[in-house]
Amino acid sequence: MTQHTQNLADRGVGHHHDHGHHDDHDEVGHGTFKSYVTGFILAAILTAIPFWLVMGKVMESSRTTALVLLAFAVVQIVVHIVYFLHLDTKAESGWNMLAFIFTLVLVVITLSGSIWIMYHLDSNMMPMSVHDMRNMP
Repeated sequence: MTQHTQNLADRGVGHHHDHGHHDDHDEVGHGTFKSYVTGFILAAILTAIPFWLVMGKVMESSRTTALVLLAFAVVQIVVHIVYFLHLDTKAESGWNMLAFIFTLVLVVITLSGSIWIMYHLDSNMMPMSVHDMRNMP
């Protein structure tokens, strides 16, 4: 074999042997059956426990129950992101993660602003009694 032929062979030029290897780009972003089942089981558990907490009235304080439900919701969001959306810091140079963080910031601003407005509307509304409602036009 000449030097030129050896250099071409080293670079894979002229040799098109399929050794059973598949292109990796077909599998990017897809999970395995095991990861989907794991995600489904975790999501089901993270739905059943809060349902039981509310329906069984396990906790005395509704505020504590709401905080526990919020914690379960956050954990379930992470489960969905990891097991179903396959979002991590490595995918597409982090652009997916950056888009997710931006979306998360917008959701937090929207939810916290809505809760703040509803709380202040509730506390600043004038109370009406049945007697006051009868005198309304």
